[in-house]
Amino acid sequence: MKLIVILTFVILTMHCQAQKENKQKTNENYSFYVGTYTKGDSEGIYKYALNKDGTLRKIGLAVKSKNPSFLALSHDKKYLVAVGEIDSHRGFGLVLSYLIDGDSLQLINKRSSGGANPCFISTNKQGFVLTANYSSGNVSLHRLNNSGELSNILDLQQHTGKGKTERQKSPHAHSSWFYNDDVISVDLGTDELWISKLNTTEQKLIPSKPNKLSMQPGDGPRHLTFHPNNKWIYVVNELSCTVTLVQKNKDGKYVKYKSISTLPKGYTDPNTCADIHISPDGKFLYASNRGHNSIAIFKVDNKNGSLELIKNESSLGDGPRNFSLSPYGDFLIVANQKTNNIISFKRDKATGLLEFVDQIDAPSPVCILFR
Repeated sequence: MKLIVILTFVILTMHCQAQKENKQKTNENYSFYVGTYTKGDSEGIYKYALNKDGTLRKIGLAVKSKNPSFLALSHDKKYLVAVGEIDSHRGFGLVLSYLIDGDSLQLINKRSSGGANPCFISTNKQGFVLTANYSSGNVSLHRLNNSGELSNILDLQQHTGKGKTERQKSPHAHSSWFYNDDVISVDLGTDELWISKLNTTEQKLIPSKPNKLSMQPGDGPRHLTFHPNNKWIYVVNELSCTVTLVQKNKDGKYVKYKSISTLPKGYTDPNTCADIHISPDGKFLYASNRGHNSIAIFKVDNKNGSLELIKNESSLGDGPRNFSLSPYGDFLIVANQKTNNIISFKRDKATGLLEFVDQIDAPSPVCILFR
């Protein structure tokens, strides 16, 4: 009897401690980096703070850089990598690596992106780096060493083909993602997901069989997000303003399922989608609309992954390009490119709905990256 009492006490103590730790995690202040376009007032990459009550604070310019439009962290979070979305460096854009040094970023080195106008960058645990070059329609592979230095280009995957619309006369690689042992590159120009295997020994991208999944003509796929169950993939289509469910079957083939609009019924004015993210618990999915200037909020069916649009929340600015959920999903932060502001929303974890908290000025913000 005495042993049971002791065990009960230990279990309750551990449970209370876990609750306390979780509460502390969700009540921290967080910092995030903002990638920008530097054609106007911006000078490069900025650092901001998200306070525990959802208010925002500008820390300052982290580093001067030309058009650092997309950012990513190394797995150990010691280094930040960025694209330089230009096409004037020997005809190519840049990939840059920085040491995170307090509130500043110190340039380690920079390499050619292997294509024009790089617009997306991602990393994996082994230090490999993928960069999507929009204008030239290709994806480059680099690698970070233990000191955060970028290798030369290890491989370059060139896309071919075209799509249905005026914007799809040639390939436009818009993002590239590590997914288990695969690499999924999203091409807006060809309406396709390009599937590869990363050969870590040869440090090459090896085309899978089949190596492409076709979306609907005119979709213009842009970004994607992975459900926490690691089975469902959601692709946001820039041109058709839809989200498509994709799944890898047991035979290793990728299959697309139903698509759903990101817009409310009756809306017919011009619009393009930009970004997509899913809540940490996998219950709600969010996508940004530019034109309608809103965040589309979807409820996820936990049985089959299908989506239900439950609300469009105003982004409170023009051109919500990129957004991000804070660690643990308490807040959603939106970068409104055209109105030069960042908006903070409190996220209701039970309903998925958003409530405005704060806004702050930011010059041409196009990427939000939490540390």
